[in-house]
Amino acid sequence: MSNDNIKLMKGNEALAEAAIRAGCQAYFGYPITPQSEILEYLTDEGRKRGMIVLQAESEVASINMVYGASGAGARVMTSSSSPGISLMQEGLSYIACGELPCLVVNVNRGGPGLGTIQPSQGDYFQATKGGGHGDYRLIVLAPASVQEMADFVFDGFDLADKYRNPVMILTDGALGQMMEKVEFREYDPKDHTPVKPWATTGKPADRPRNIITSLHIQPEKMEEINLHLQAKYRKISETEVRYELMDADDAEFIIVAYGLVARIAHRAVELAREQGIRVGLLRPQTLYPFPSKALTGLAERIQGVLTVEMNAGQMVEDVRLAVEGRVPVEFYGRMGGIIPSPEEIVKALDKLIRKNVAQTAEAY
Repeated sequence: MSNDNIKLMKGNEALAEAAIRAGCQAYFGYPITPQSEILEYLTDEGRKRGMIVLQAESEVASINMVYGASGAGARVMTSSSSPGISLMQEGLSYIACGELPCLVVNVNRGGPGLGTIQPSQGDYFQATKGGGHGDYRLIVLAPASVQEMADFVFDGFDLADKYRNPVMILTDGALGQMMEKVEFREYDPKDHTPVKPWATTGKPADRPRNIITSLHIQPEKMEEINLHLQAKYRKISETEVRYELMDADDAEFIIVAYGLVARIAHRAVELAREQGIRVGLLRPQTLYPFPSKALTGLAERIQGVLTVEMNAGQMVEDVRLAVEGRVPVEFYGRMGGIIPSPEEIVKALDKLIRKNVAQTAEAY
């Protein structure tokens, strides 16, 4: 690995640098805190190195530019933060139905509304359940470090092309702004860019026209499109689940957390184990597809689950579905841009344990 591949960078800048190295041909976006460094970095470095970089007049315009560029076969991306992503939802639904690959980055800030520029995880529902209309899914990657902010760009473009589907990197303002060492992988875009015979790049005489649309007036045709999409999502769910387990081999309790909170939860696990509490951590790296089977398996041998998030309780719903009532699931969250401390998480875990002991005693 050359020294040129190892840098000390902000998360947003590492993500932007990775996009250039991943062969992103075009970026369309609009500035909003706390992700503006992505646009700023690409405006400078991206243009110098051959990218088309355009500050659109709005987020609505930028996602529709992504639609057009992807339809023409380009490797393309956009980025924004929470309220800006909300404005993109109609375009994302169109892109998903048109089966166009692209990368969308949400550097999550506190809400609802304009909220605060501080970090949050309040956009989990929007990202994983389809923030726009219709039965569609985004592949959602959740980095927990500056290193993964970069790594998931390469992975995101590859997954988008593999499944002809939009991919979202769901991160937050703290990860976007913090600085850490990042090591960029060796990556030749030519080896990762598939042929796109569906792209609207002109019509040769030997094939029908390529038409990209999300408009299908006949219900039979619309149902056919939906069935095809659902089959694709099932395949993604079967083959693309990614997660990390820490200290789980002998765990009696499991903490589930993603992104920035997973780092804090890992420290909480260390503190709890110093107190003799056998607890582990499950960190989803894909929020969709969610690692449900891993949780279902753990639930057969543990006593309880604590889900920790920077929101009012969103991922906890997927955790409860995965656990299927086998063990109690408790939630601890902070909102408004406040990051929970390891000590707070240990206290919440202790509350779960005491509740579990009381229920067990009551049962006897």
